[in-house]
Amino acid sequence: MLKSMIYSVKKIIVAVFALLCLGPFLPYSFCEEATAGKHIALSLSDAISIAFQNNKDIRIQDQELKVSKARIMGARSEFIPKVNLQSGYTHNDVILRLSSSSSKKDIGVVAGYKNDNQFGVTVDDAVYNGGANIANFKQAQLGLKTSEETLRAKKVDIEFEAKRLYYGLLLAYETERIAQELVDQAKSHYEDVNNKFNQGTSSRFDLLQSKVQVSILMPELVKAKNSVDLIMADLKKLLGLKMEDLIIVNEHLQYSLVEIKEGEFLKQAYLNKPEMILKSLGVDISKWSIEMAKSGWRPQINASGGYNYRSNDLANMFNNKHSNWHLGFSLTMPIFDAWSTKAKVEETKAKYMQTVLEKENLSDQVAVDIRKACLDLKEAETLINSQKDNIEEAKEALRISMVSYDNGAGTNLDLLDSQVSLAQIQQNLSQGIYDYLMARAFLDRTIGRSLSEEVK
Repeated sequence: MLKSMIYSVKKIIVAVFALLCLGPFLPYSFCEEATAGKHIALSLSDAISIAFQNNKDIRIQDQELKVSKARIMGARSEFIPKVNLQSGYTHNDVILRLSSSSSKKDIGVVAGYKNDNQFGVTVDDAVYNGGANIANFKQAQLGLKTSEETLRAKKVDIEFEAKRLYYGLLLAYETERIAQELVDQAKSHYEDVNNKFNQGTSSRFDLLQSKVQVSILMPELVKAKNSVDLIMADLKKLLGLKMEDLIIVNEHLQYSLVEIKEGEFLKQAYLNKPEMILKSLGVDISKWSIEMAKSGWRPQINASGGYNYRSNDLANMFNNKHSNWHLGFSLTMPIFDAWSTKAKVEETKAKYMQTVLEKENLSDQVAVDIRKACLDLKEAETLINSQKDNIEEAKEALRISMVSYDNGAGTNLDLLDSQVSLAQIQQNLSQGIYDYLMARAFLDRTIGRSLSEEVK
């Protein structure tokens, strides 16, 4: 029994000691686990989808869509008669006394009661208000389309930004890879030269030259690594991710050729570009604004009717003797409003011309943007084709310079130049592919073509 107690005490002491020793490290490990980011595998379509979900401008515009739908409901309600239920009680100190009437109705229905109880239903309707209701309804319908196209325009812009950052990240990774390979080649060559120098088969000048080459290339590698981190941070911000999250991309810079049809692209842009559609909608809205202003010159016709009960006895009120009805129309014809309507019409006509000119101005800019996209595609394609052919030649030149240097027939400078030339050609090719992808993304943006719509 005593031995068992001693053994238990020893176990407790060992456990307490272990906690005391490991305690200082526990908060750090927990904190590290808490702040560790997620590993997120990301494709271009994933990036666009996440950007759409998390972007606040899109969420705001989604609410604007609901506002536009509510405005249509409100505009439609102007065509529907308004029905109101009315009730009330009034105590009168003095009432007008009339002789009894031959009517079947109680005389108090007309003259009133000391304890006046009333209950009834009224119907009011604006039969015609100069066309203002129609113009307002048409503008509300166009407003909904405007909200939808504004949302689409925001999505197209955000998709373009997602492409820019995603392709930029792929280019940064490729640049880092090229820089890392160049540094590794330089370090490996420096070790070879150092071994040759120790064996007396290489000069000190070659040794120093190779060492300096490594030092020259290191800052470019650091810059390439920093570029990856900066672009990834911008992409995380766009996608609404945490900075500690790690984005993993399994894609590489690849492209597919686009058949350049400038006239067809321009036609698509005029028909499909959200900004062009918005300008057309703006012109239509301005037309209806003119009609709404002109309604001030037109007559206003209103109708109203009602059925009510009136009695001094609430319990004996709902019968034919205490009921009454009325029906009426009113016509208002404007004669002179001190040129107020004329001023409104002139204002709306001027705004209409503004929207027409803005649409024409945008049409001209779209034509310029389409031309720029086509030229950028051709330029990038030319760069890609020229660099593709040179890569194999640069690799062969590097191999020859290495063999020549090992055999003593070539110089160290020739080998270093061959390494740098190969890396430069690879970098030019990567930059050309990136430029082509961005030119195509700019073309899609100008046309109003969305990757998310194509997937659907």
